Amino acid sequence: MSRCPRWEALDVLKAAPDGPVAFSADLGPASLLAAYHAGVYPFPASDEYTRALNEVVFADQVQEGRIPLVGEEPDDPFTVSWWSPDPRPVLPVSAAHLSRSLARRLRNGLSWSTSLNQEFERVVRACRGDRVPLWLTEELIATLVHLHELGHAHSVEVWEDGNLVGGVFGLRIGSVFSMDSMFFQRPGASKVAVSDLAARFAQAGGELLDAQRDSPHVRELGGIPMPREQYVRCLRRTPCDSLPMPTATLPARRLAEPAGSR
Repeated sequence: MSRCPRWEALDVLKAAPDGPVAFSADLGPASLLAAYHAGVYPFPASDEYTRALNEVVFADQVQEGRIPLVGEEPDDPFTVSWWSPDPRPVLPVSAAHLSRSLARRLRNGLSWSTSLNQEFERVVRACRGDRVPLWLTEELIATLVHLHELGHAHSVEVWEDGNLVGGVFGLRIGSVFSMDSMFFQRPGASKVAVSDLAARFAQAGGELLDAQRDSPHVRELGGIPMPREQYVRCLRRTPCDSLPMPTATLPARRLAEPAGSR
């Protein structure tokens, strides 16, 4: 069995490309932030069945030291698996874009606006919704809200006539923003949220949006696969012009304009 006392000691580059890279029950703010700095994100077990499945499938690899345990807590480590896919799906902020049809809808009068950090917990809970598996557990939500209060976690909201219709949230790690989840209640609202996040993050010196898990939705927005080694290098690079992201409520229509005119 292999145990890393801290996330900083985990060599994620030696881990499997398509399975859990570690197990740890610690979802506290310091642990979560350190894990994201290491290029790792959590997937808590939503119930006892999922937790037992983790143990059945991966216990041998844990015993053999191929999947390490992180931390020194006595809690059951199989309640939370931690992942770092290789390659990693990312969106360079300069390449994030809306589809032509959605841009046309915005130009033709779709009256949406966007904001930053106005309703962080509402966005997180809307992303949770009734999804299965329910990986956004109450413990993880509480940690994310705490990290938001400390200035590490952020949300973008999309509004229609005062109603929250879409959003995205995640953690900022230097020049990388790791997006945990997004939601929409109107078609295209989550894509507008990601495009708005890319624009605000670019103004703050950011370079990459990390989508964590690949999907056609991510590819439509401009996502590309990045080797994990390159992704980790980006995490470790300290941006020279890191600034706070703009917080003003803005018309979503601007996202349909040419980049130079925004």
